[in-house]
Amino acid sequence: MQAVTNKTLEKLKYDLVREGLVPFDTVNQATQIAQSQNTNIGQVLINSGVITEDAILKFLEEKLHIPFVNLNDYSLDKDTLKYISYNDAKKYKILPLFKIENVLTVAMADPMDLFAIDKIVETAECSIEAVIASEKVVLEKIDEYYNENSGTDKILSTFENVDHDWREELHSDDLSDAHIHKIISSILRQAVVENVHEIIFRLENEGFEVTFKTLNEVLNKGTIPTVLMESFIAKLKNLAQLDSTVSEVPQLGKINFAMGDLTLVASVSTFPTIMGERIYIKLYKPPTSLRALVNSANNYNLLINSLKEPGVLFICGSQLSGKTHLIYSLLNEISSPDKNIMTIESITKYKLPNVNQCELNENVGFNMEKASRFIEFQSPDIIYLEGMKNKETFDYFSELVFNDKVIIMEFLANNMEDLRNKMAYSDFETLKSLISCLVFIHSQDSIEVFDKETAQKYLA
Repeated sequence: MQAVTNKTLEKLKYDLVREGLVPFDTVNQATQIAQSQNTNIGQVLINSGVITEDAILKFLEEKLHIPFVNLNDYSLDKDTLKYISYNDAKKYKILPLFKIENVLTVAMADPMDLFAIDKIVETAECSIEAVIASEKVVLEKIDEYYNENSGTDKILSTFENVDHDWREELHSDDLSDAHIHKIISSILRQAVVENVHEIIFRLENEGFEVTFKTLNEVLNKGTIPTVLMESFIAKLKNLAQLDSTVSEVPQLGKINFAMGDLTLVASVSTFPTIMGERIYIKLYKPPTSLRALVNSANNYNLLINSLKEPGVLFICGSQLSGKTHLIYSLLNEISSPDKNIMTIESITKYKLPNVNQCELNENVGFNMEKASRFIEFQSPDIIYLEGMKNKETFDYFSELVFNDKVIIMEFLANNMEDLRNKMAYSDFETLKSLISCLVFIHSQDSIEVFDKETAQKYLA
């Protein structure tokens, strides 16, 4: 996994000590925490409450003699968005502001990241002049401006109704590693084009069968020939950062891939069967504007206000209804340095600013049981749980509400009647009494939000 750093603060962290802003021991502790949690030292210092983001930005402005820009009070030249792709903007936390002659002025959370600047110089083909801005605000404005100009739906719509068949790649005589990579990319691209979120690979008589799964059917999309199968599986595992030499035990990883200016995530799950490995891929779109998803102002306010008091925010819907997408968009909306938001997930889909995202890892014994036992010691304000299957876990996290925690849970239900039938089991009695807000996703365009009184009356 690539390390997450802030090169500017890494170089100047002991200047914070010399300026009397942060104690020496705290800087060393923050460095260790940043390395262990794969985050940057600035975020650790801010989250710990030792120093505010405003104080850090003021320190950097004075130390580097680089001006600070408050992007909330700034209107950029939207024509400059074409110089930096959405992927690069998110990756390097950099936002173009304006261009005069051959100089592009950009806002950066990490103005001493020379690799990022070199990359932008190369792609934009002009000189770069950096100003300092809040990391959180930079990321927010990137989503705001790029979505406004070419948002997720617009980017994906450019691929709709485009004839694309990954099997065309099989006609090539090139059996190199690069060509196998191209086949994988082509399959992922076709799934996005056809608005499919699940891909299954399994061994059949003639090779590795490729199927796309929708809510209603499983579609056969061709077969990877036996001669390519071993190389295909090895390459797919390598891309997902899995061990390509292991096939006897399940593995879970992910692939980040781009379509246009959009970065998507594919979670990759391998599982041994008597016929050989079965590989399952699920595709996730990046978080979008919560207001765009919950377009009713009343529903939006109910949802946001439910997070201000202890309780359970219950997100329900059928498989592939978009529960995870809504939750990521919600977490992205409410994240801030003064809130300790934590997640427990089998695999994180997108890195969210100011959110402490935790991946379960059975290989080292970090399972749901251990996460449950230790997460309260981190003093979280809000906890998101990807999915729970047993009563003990439900009860434990439900009881955290009595310790003033907000718990966000997702729950599989095909419709409202199915939800009511499932929640009728006695195992859910404690949970039902603590639900402060119920969200049911019927479809992408139909999301219902119920307040505490209405939700508990319906589920009673």
